[in-house]
Amino acid sequence: MIKKIIVALALIVATACLAQQPAKTTPAQDQTANGTIVLRGGKLLTISHGVIENGVLIMQNGRIISVGPASTVIPKGAWIIDVTGMTVYPGLIDSETHLGLIEIDADRMTNDTLEASDEIMPHMHVYDAFHAETALIPVTRINGVTNAIVAPGSGDTLPGQDSFIQLAGRSAEEMITVRDIAMPMNFTGRQRRNQSFDSSKYPSTRMGMATQLRQAFMDAQEYADKWARYEKRKANPDEKDKDKDKTPDPPKRDLKLEAMVPYLRGQKPVVLAVEENKDLETALDLAHQFHLKVILNHVTRVSSLLDKIAATGFPVIIGPIYEQPREWERYDAVYKMPAEMARRGIKIAFASYDAHNVRNLPYAAGYAVGFGLPYDEALKAITLNPAQMWGVDKDLGSLDVGKMANVVVANGDPLDVKTDVKHVFIAGQEIPLVSKQTELRDQYWH
Repeated sequence: MIKKIIVALALIVATACLAQQPAKTTPAQDQTANGTIVLRGGKLLTISHGVIENGVLIMQNGRIISVGPASTVIPKGAWIIDVTGMTVYPGLIDSETHLGLIEIDADRMTNDTLEASDEIMPHMHVYDAFHAETALIPVTRINGVTNAIVAPGSGDTLPGQDSFIQLAGRSAEEMITVRDIAMPMNFTGRQRRNQSFDSSKYPSTRMGMATQLRQAFMDAQEYADKWARYEKRKANPDEKDKDKDKTPDPPKRDLKLEAMVPYLRGQKPVVLAVEENKDLETALDLAHQFHLKVILNHVTRVSSLLDKIAATGFPVIIGPIYEQPREWERYDAVYKMPAEMARRGIKIAFASYDAHNVRNLPYAAGYAVGFGLPYDEALKAITLNPAQMWGVDKDLGSLDVGKMANVVVANGDPLDVKTDVKHVFIAGQEIPLVSKQTELRDQYWH
């Protein structure tokens, strides 16, 4: 009897203790109840309007509703996170990755980057293959990258169309925010096929690549004209036509040519990848001939043509910058390329060009600072500049009222390899800083 009483008392005490323990909630869960999250006391790198020491940032319903000094009024009932001594900045944007298209490089079954059946594949969409459950996205988020361009591989001249993603969501549909945001056009020389391919189908010289691209754009122009004439006849049938009530037959659809039409009309940008001088000159001629809206990519070996690039007004995705110099170049020719571009007023953005090492994006910007790129320009090159290039700056790229609350809190300079990210918010929801690696660490730590 005494034993039963002791057991009963023990159960009552244990239940009471559990009831008294506060539920382990995250700011994201609490936001659902209170509607507001406040980051108070941190150094705010707004990007668009300077630095606010000891600032206050308020998020509500997925948006930033206030950015200001310590005197900013905090709404009642808000979840307040003390970030004193920390740095707060907008989520970083990587302008070219293969996230969700590669899981293990050595396993071809997990590699969806390149379609080898044709050189011209503008109608291929990376969203058809994007794998939202990839283990690489949590790794990327842990270092403050919240958005990225997902691009197909660069082995084809027209390999498909890029998508813009947000690195949080329960499915691919939630993560892909802009499906066909841009079309890569690669003209680096690496797209030439070797003799193991059908030489009658694939170009093996730069001349062949340029000719094939011109023909593809001309065919797309003709295709667009056919559809324009059809739509005009459909809307205004010829009064002399005896059978004027009959709807004319539409042209046969061609997905390849149809995909190119928005780019011919300048509605979307073509991401033009070149590396050396002659590549750049030929590719710019193509862009001029077809009036393309261009974002230049790579351009790591064109130091003598930087003034020409500046004159075009085209923005540039720069990199990779960890490359050895050629025999005719200075040791720092590639490293200081971002600084030389910024000095000429060229808008630049950084990219990782990878899936596994996207987390290193801020360090590319920091490396460029070491070779002369102004610090503020380096920050812009991974935040506001890419947001403007991709047309998403209304929502992303800076800490401004009304923008999406993609916010990072770190214990130091975002460009410093010694800095650790402590909080990541995407659309105002705090994302757990958990990855496959942290889980293994915790499992085997003891």
